[in-house]
Amino acid sequence: MAAVEQVSHISGKTRIAALLGHPVGHTLSPRMQNAAFRAAGLDCCYVAFDVQPSSLPDAVLGMRALGLLGANVTIPHKESVLALLDEVDSEAIFIGAVNTIVNREGRLCGYNTDGRGFMRSLADENIAAAGKQVLLLGAGGAARAVGYYLAREAAELVIANRTPEKAQRLAADLEGLGAGVKGVSMTDIQNAVFLDGMDIIINATSAGLNHSDPPLIESSLFNERHVVCDLIYRDTPLILGARHAGARTLTGRGMLLWQGVLAFELWTTLPAPVDVMRKALLDSR
Repeated sequence: MAAVEQVSHISGKTRIAALLGHPVGHTLSPRMQNAAFRAAGLDCCYVAFDVQPSSLPDAVLGMRALGLLGANVTIPHKESVLALLDEVDSEAIFIGAVNTIVNREGRLCGYNTDGRGFMRSLADENIAAAGKQVLLLGAGGAARAVGYYLAREAAELVIANRTPEKAQRLAADLEGLGAGVKGVSMTDIQNAVFLDGMDIIINATSAGLNHSDPPLIESSLFNERHVVCDLIYRDTPLILGARHAGARTLTGRGMLLWQGVLAFELWTTLPAPVDVMRKALLDSR
């Protein structure tokens, strides 16, 4: 099933941009991108498609066959989609994940705007990662995208994952970008002594998508000097617990905005109407 945010006019010339993911029922991207298309006066429409992993190759073929303008790619397809594209940007190759596809006359080109979007969201809130001790939770596609930029700015980046070998592999990939990087197990970070040494804690896992998910870190381990970020764009158990402990918190809504801004500009080659897109997200609360 596809979900489409209502647009004022759809014609025989309307170009379609899509979101490919599973699930997609919670997404705010259609509201944001359709507001942007209207503000820019473009005859375009953004639709969210719930695509099972086994159907992803057919969905990508369909983009070509139907002449879609492009697509965003979200969980769980960001890594597996690389092999299905005609061309992949060097940054996305290094990260190992694609979140934006541009259709250039039938050639599907992949990019990753997640990391840049996250760093723009920090800048929006006057949060600097430069010279800070940063803890990144997760070692999947989102963590790779964010870690790529954090490793170039942080004084030290620690990557924690339930499977420590995966965290260590990501740390090895990011070594040499600037910061000291190491991978550890989630169990290694569950103490106040370790957390007290961190300035910024970022959740790049899917834990928290369900309200019933337990927080990855207990609220009692946070304090007022922590900045706690979650790439999920609503209040998760992690965010609620950190806020209760007095930490500064940041949801993934800012990252959603800025990765969407960058995607819009890749699809259209026009400056994105950032204020319109921001308002669309704020109004969706």
